[in-house]
Amino acid sequence: MALPLSMDEEVRLYTTNAQREKVESVATLFGIIIALDYLERAYVRDSITAAQYTPACTRLLAQYKTMLKLVPEEVPSLEAFMRRYNMDAPAAAHRLSLGIPATVEHASSDSSSDSPQRVAETTQNFITFMDALRLEMRAKDQLHPLLTELMDGYSKFKGSAGWEGRSKIVGWLITLNGMKASETLSDDQVRQLLFDIERAYNEFFRSLSGKSGDP
Repeated sequence: MALPLSMDEEVRLYTTNAQREKVESVATLFGIIIALDYLERAYVRDSITAAQYTPACTRLLAQYKTMLKLVPEEVPSLEAFMRRYNMDAPAAAHRLSLGIPATVEHASSDSSSDSPQRVAETTQNFITFMDALRLEMRAKDQLHPLLTELMDGYSKFKGSAGWEGRSKIVGWLITLNGMKASETLSDDQVRQLLFDIERAYNEFFRSLSGKSGDP
């Protein structure tokens, strides 16, 4: 006959060092998501500046990715993890799905952003990314850093918020960010991605030159 459970008895979450490390890692991951949600809300409410927000957000995103590698079996997906622990953190969920700070996603433009140097750097980022696809790079850990760098420069140009290519790039960032590092895009996905990036590239130059129509 089972002994009655005492409400005063401490419940142990682990019995081995390996179990303890896993519990602590999950708790850290939980804390990172909550911290990111508070950070996002603070930024939206202008409680902190962009200069304060950006490095803090970048650090939390990096910490999240690191913790995922420690307990991959505990996080089949961000949505599943949040459901399991009854988390209500929509702002953090959006930021983690994208994988870049809001200051990059919605970068403001200034006159210096359209300088010849910036145009050259962004052009090179477009070419580098398209070349990576043509060289059959398919894995998330190969493509996501390149696309993040492209988005970082691209989004700083005047008028980029209204460019069609911006939503396409953001969409692919979300797709890649939702994959595991070793996962790869299918041939159909790569074909569509290359098509979307080439259109964004052409639109980028049309917009800067003030021309309309396909080049």
